[in-house]
Amino acid sequence: MVGQSPLGPAEPRAAVLLQPFVHQVGGHTSMLTYDEHTICKPLVSQELSFYESLPLAMRQFTPQYKGIVSVHLKKDSLGNLTLIASPGLGQPETCGRLDSAGGDPAVTLWHKCKWSHTQVTKTFKDSCPGKMLLRTDLQYHTDFFLEDANGKQAERKSYNPWGLHCHRQHLNRMSSKHNENKLHQFLLLENVVSKYSYPCILDLKMGTRQHGDDASEEKKARHIKKCEQSTSASLGVRICGMQVYQADTGHFLCKDKYYGRKLSPEGFQQTLRQFLCNGNQLRTDLLEPIILRLKALLAVIRKQSSYRFYSSSLLIIYDGQEHKESVDQHLPFPKTHGTNPSRVDVRMIDFAHTTFKGSKSNPNPTLYDGPDHGYIFGLENLIKILQSLLEGK
Repeated sequence: MVGQSPLGPAEPRAAVLLQPFVHQVGGHTSMLTYDEHTICKPLVSQELSFYESLPLAMRQFTPQYKGIVSVHLKKDSLGNLTLIASPGLGQPETCGRLDSAGGDPAVTLWHKCKWSHTQVTKTFKDSCPGKMLLRTDLQYHTDFFLEDANGKQAERKSYNPWGLHCHRQHLNRMSSKHNENKLHQFLLLENVVSKYSYPCILDLKMGTRQHGDDASEEKKARHIKKCEQSTSASLGVRICGMQVYQADTGHFLCKDKYYGRKLSPEGFQQTLRQFLCNGNQLRTDLLEPIILRLKALLAVIRKQSSYRFYSSSLLIIYDGQEHKESVDQHLPFPKTHGTNPSRVDVRMIDFAHTTFKGSKSNPNPTLYDGPDHGYIFGLENLIKILQSLLEGK
């Protein structure tokens, strides 16, 4: 349900300076931070239609849809491109006034075309409750390591580089096609990792088919080739991105979609294991809750007749900080949420190519019978692999 604005029509609403979502690990569309609990992304009518008619049983497995907001480009006094959200301006629905995510443009620096160690660190620090990680002394400083397809450590970064990569491409595309006054519609969605102090995220592209019904023949052929040459064909799932906190070093380890495409089924299983390793041990305490959550999702997907989740992703999330009081008084005590001791989550995202009977965005969609068997195939194999890890195989 879209939240209604608590403000009257005459009351001003604060503009929001949007910044890259620093925990984006996959995808090609730039995800932006609207506030601590809300992200936004460019509106695609097919995705909006999905959220507006979301089956009740699926809501626990998708981000909460919060509404629509208008966004426009703006250059600051130094010529740097920024994205500004204008709540209440030019859109049919909003989630009401939210506090500015950025504050003073002079100190909200991720969006700028020039990047520095200090700038990136500040934004990550503001976005991540594990603030101890961002101290400038080396023993506490957080770095992200980006590995290449051969497992070699290619770069040492102070942020997850994928979100920055997507954001720079997005700004370049928008600035080349549109002037500053052009209003763009963006979806407002729940930030599903906001409750985690050290969010470990695995982005999985689900299913044996990735192209939408509206894909050109060239795009269709390209996506079919990617599936055939990756675990999408053999397992119905492939890795699109990952970040995992390494407790022994205080670093996050990152891998991107190019790494995931090259993995064999055996490599896929090894990477799943690595996602659950904190540098000291395998987090076996996470396996059972993740498996139970995936089985619950599988039961729901099996009942969704006519739905095809082409090119959608599945996020597996947990907190990299183990839940025990640290003897190191410098470490922040982790937040507690709910009754789930492992604090794992499983969420479906990215529905721009999802199709189903009754979709408002496409009155004459290709009609499919029964559930999405490619997606089910991927879920079943994912569960099997995790169960084998649980059994110590």
